[in-house]
Amino acid sequence: LFQVLRAHILPLTNVAFNKSGSRFITGSYDRTCKVWDTASGEELRTLEGHRNVVYTIAFNNPYGDKIATGSFDKTCKLWSTETGECFHTFRGHSAEIVCISFSPQSTLVATGSMDTTAKLWDIEKGEEVVTLRGHTAEIIALSFNTTGDRIITGSFDRTVAVWDVGTGRMLHTLIGHRGEVSSAHFNWDCSLIVTGSMDKTCMLWNAMTGTHVATLRGHSDEVLDVCFDFAGQRVVTASADGSARVYSTETKKCIAKLEGHGGEISKVCFNPKGNRILTASSDKTARLWDAATGHCLQVLEGHTDEIFSCAFNYKGDIIITGSKDNTCRIW
Repeated sequence: LFQVLRAHILPLTNVAFNKSGSRFITGSYDRTCKVWDTASGEELRTLEGHRNVVYTIAFNNPYGDKIATGSFDKTCKLWSTETGECFHTFRGHSAEIVCISFSPQSTLVATGSMDTTAKLWDIEKGEEVVTLRGHTAEIIALSFNTTGDRIITGSFDRTVAVWDVGTGRMLHTLIGHRGEVSSAHFNWDCSLIVTGSMDKTCMLWNAMTGTHVATLRGHSDEVLDVCFDFAGQRVVTASADGSARVYSTETKKCIAKLEGHGGEISKVCFNPKGNRILTASSDKTARLWDAATGHCLQVLEGHTDEIFSCAFNYKGDIIITGSKDNTCRIW
């Protein structure tokens, strides 16, 4: 453990690193987003202006000079990392914003809302580019591919939609899950999409055609998070059953089971090298695992309440965890 930061007066919602890991941000129910210096643990600035919970936050990595915040006040704000100035407030959603993402080129920010739509906004002009309509329930996940020409949205309507970023046209609807979708991502070469669902399964899809490739089974409860490794050869799933599983995208077989948490795992991620996996759990611990064997290498203990957010920096030598105990820990 490197540092404990008592970040906010009310519970945290999310944490995120910039690319180098020199800065990180925290969102909170206290209606603010705070910018921190990782090395010193010093609070650099507080981004104030939202009128409700700041639920979702992001850096425009790899640049890291801008921050986007999505709030229950139905707006998204764009800020300067260096000065804390608010460049734009994006208005147009009719319900809470629950997910945001910058395009890889950092020209657009996407927002997903409980109003069943996603919107793409122009960062320079500060205006809406297009509204992505088609879902029948709230959008809780969105993700650009690495080239930035496609975006996927995952919804409580049990589907994932693939959209053309340039036109806002829906290209494919990925239908097959029998429960709400919790998570959806492209792999690095944009050939595959992975989706996790409350139906206890994870599915792989062909990103070009939208066709179903495989259903990855094995969990006995809801799949709450999914993640590709950087090479796109493995998928890790996190479940409410307290375990995580690693699957090969080639063989579609389970190659490791990560067992040991005493509560549901809400977040999971590979380190950049792909040889380690980090899990965050309601059992108040985060764990570091060997991705090849599934052995637990370390238990990150000390939080006094559920951990709902965890991240590696780009080098993979720093971890951040965010907890309902209102603190962040740097490891």
